[in-house]
Amino acid sequence: MAGIPHRDADAPIRATDSDAAQARLSAVRKGYLNDPFINYFIQKPHLVPNRPPLINIGTYVRSEGIDALITKFFSLFEDKVSVQIVSLGAGSDTRFWRLSAGPNNNRIVKYVEIDFAEVTARKLALIRKSTELRTVIGDITSENGGTGCSSKVYHLLPADLREDPESSLLPLINILDYQTPTLVLAECVFAYMETSLSEKVLQWFTNRFTTVGCLIYEMFALNDSFGQVMKENLRARNVSLPGVERFVDLQSLRNRFNDCGFSDTNGITLKLLWSELIPKSEVNRIATLEHVDEWEEILLVLNHYAISWGSKLIGSSDKLNHCWELY
Repeated sequence: MAGIPHRDADAPIRATDSDAAQARLSAVRKGYLNDPFINYFIQKPHLVPNRPPLINIGTYVRSEGIDALITKFFSLFEDKVSVQIVSLGAGSDTRFWRLSAGPNNNRIVKYVEIDFAEVTARKLALIRKSTELRTVIGDITSENGGTGCSSKVYHLLPADLREDPESSLLPLINILDYQTPTLVLAECVFAYMETSLSEKVLQWFTNRFTTVGCLIYEMFALNDSFGQVMKENLRARNVSLPGVERFVDLQSLRNRFNDCGFSDTNGITLKLLWSELIPKSEVNRIATLEHVDEWEEILLVLNHYAISWGSKLIGSSDKLNHCWELY
């Protein structure tokens, strides 16, 4: 008798990365974003259909806000100051390659991506397959049985962030310098974890690094009818959101940073970002890309996603705490 097939409980969560990558591909195709690297991280991209305007616009606003905050983080320090970046739940993200093609490329001394071993193994295989991706990284060494790699700057680490950070983040001790300004990115990762576990991850960084900033992007305020529908749709895909229940407004998102050792915090919904901070010239450009009827629905969705960020600085200067602002 054949055995009962093993159910991979994390497969639905990993599948959300493919959704995000394909959404970004669609936004690039339609002219919302410029990303010459996204194709390399999608198998058979020519078979991926374009997404509706709601997805394209949401992907655009998310990307613009996060990119702007990362640029602002660099500007907090003198031009010669190096920066380290750690991307948690990085998935198919292309940010390392995009930053490497930008004005701050020489300031990034370490860039570490962390995700499930299945995700990092797939990403490493795609990197090795692409001359364009390998050229940016330089010489790389495979590690952890082909599920990770290291190079002079770029490091890809397999880990389950739900485990004790004293073990899951242990490899970072030999990669990062605690005195170098460090930026931690967490895009749609903590939502899938119990809040107590994600807070341990945040505290791991604030307990060790002298200067650290963290940027989190995720859905929030799902305690209304829209949120209930979203959670029900995700449950139908065997995806739950234990990490969002506590966060009902922007202040609760900011409080998370305070509770984890960050001394300055901020947050903004994607709706506010789109309505008030995206330059008018960009809004006008986006309006020409495709016909949009469902603006009421788009704004409703954007109001349930937020970018929040916090910083901690030890020393005589408080420049970081008071100047890491959006636009």
